[in-house]
Amino acid sequence: MKGQEAPHPSVMRLVAESDGRRGKGRIELLEKIAELGSISAAAKALGLSYKSAWEAVDAMNNLAATPLVARVSGGRRGGSTALTPFGLQALSAFRRLEGEYQRFLEALQGREDFERFFGLMRKLDMKTSARNEFLGRVKTVKRGAVNAEVVLDIGNNLALVAIITNESVDNLGLALGVEAYALIKAPWVIVTSAASPVRTSARNTLCGIVTRCQTGAVNGEVVIELESGKSIAAIITNESIENLQLKEGVRACALIKASHIILAVSA
Repeated sequence: MKGQEAPHPSVMRLVAESDGRRGKGRIELLEKIAELGSISAAAKALGLSYKSAWEAVDAMNNLAATPLVARVSGGRRGGSTALTPFGLQALSAFRRLEGEYQRFLEALQGREDFERFFGLMRKLDMKTSARNEFLGRVKTVKRGAVNAEVVLDIGNNLALVAIITNESVDNLGLALGVEAYALIKAPWVIVTSAASPVRTSARNTLCGIVTRCQTGAVNGEVVIELESGKSIAAIITNESIENLQLKEGVRACALIKASHIILAVSA
């Protein structure tokens, strides 16, 4: 892979994750997208819901420095979905690493404490209910009397500002250059029209194109894709979706208060 950027370990971990809700590993989802050229077709082939497949793709794109999956415009049906060159590279690298990992596990099976400590490691692996998860590096830490302002660079000239306690800064070991995750629950995201003249106190504004807008009984989910290929999901009322005239293809902005961003680091 000379001359190409190697996939980040966090990308490889995220690609490999699977759980009971998804039912299939994300690596299989990437393979099916590459094979079928469609997320809906890939989801159907793997027995996943369309929504679960899109959420998995959004999560992988958000945590990767370069998107793994991209929409391709044109075609008889108006477009398709394909793996980016980086996505194909990550897929190939994962399959090679998977083989090495299996050989590693087989070599450890006879060790006395393997099962006990391997089980503990699995329990400590973090999973969250936050719909939005971004990976970045700490750009600045500005301490106050009680709280601190932490700016996290998530790539592509995007940054998120979080307000957390000084104690949390110390506990997480946050300092310039430290890698950290930003977790944002979808109901905490405020959506506005991109052309709205309203000014707010929210420190974070992420603008892009609405790619999914699905209403439910009372609330709906709106997903905004940013220019970087990352995306952010919001849960807002159906009434708000109607008032803002939100639909696929329109520009919109996601507003997030700094106090609504949770920071986390890998153990």
